[in-house]
Amino acid sequence: MSRIDATARIEDGAVIGEGVTIGPYCIIGPNVTIGADCKLLSHVNVSGHTTVGAGAQVYPFASLGTAPQSTGYRGEPTRLDIGEGCIIRESVTMNTGTVGGGGVTKVGNNGYFMAYSHVGHDCIVGDSVIFANSATLGGHCEVGDFVFFGGLSAAHQFVRIGAQAMIGGVSGLRQDVIPYGFVTGQFAHLEGLNIVGMRRRGFTATRLRTVRRFYEKLFHGDGQFASRLEELRPLAGEDPAIAEILSFIDGNEKRALCMATPRAGRTGSAEADA
Repeated sequence: MSRIDATARIEDGAVIGEGVTIGPYCIIGPNVTIGADCKLLSHVNVSGHTTVGAGAQVYPFASLGTAPQSTGYRGEPTRLDIGEGCIIRESVTMNTGTVGGGGVTKVGNNGYFMAYSHVGHDCIVGDSVIFANSATLGGHCEVGDFVFFGGLSAAHQFVRIGAQAMIGGVSGLRQDVIPYGFVTGQFAHLEGLNIVGMRRRGFTATRLRTVRRFYEKLFHGDGQFASRLEELRPLAGEDPAIAEILSFIDGNEKRALCMATPRAGRTGSAEADA
């Protein structure tokens, strides 16, 4: 049985699942579906054509499903789909899509979105991501599974971030980030591999050494990057992570690839304990 506070406003047409708790002063629009066992603490706004998956927890002043922040939007019935088990903290914002961007903003399962983080229109966000406070995605970004965004980081529109990448705090992304990459900086550059995240996902020491050798040759080898890329393609069979990185690079369409800066006798901080 759902529990709805007397001060909440649920408009006709909204679908509220079993076991949902809707706290004081929440506002739920007519085209919203709230999945089973969700908990909206208080002062939550869910509008537009929005679906919130089962088991989500939404904290005060979050705003989900409002119109895209796009000058081309003309009120079309675009969507926001949020997966199951997400934790959405205070003042998080997520917008619906645009017709030109495919019409849907999609957030995967089990994401953790800390206070004031933002998912822009037409973004596709994977499962089990973590957005620290005020992490921001511009429109049309693609984010893989298990990506970590540091606080106050921001991604330009159309940027892709591969699975298990880590974005350092206060970083500005203008270019695509390879899977398993670690990037940081005001104009972010590739520091190394997200070794900590890879270990958490079960990479053995042997796999880490294999992928790291590939990374070193690709981003710090001799000659031009394009030549190194072609030379290293046969290594795709050595580890699935290498194949994933190569496939990600080949899929580049909108943005250049985030590259490593030349080394001055030391490795990037993300690899120091590898």
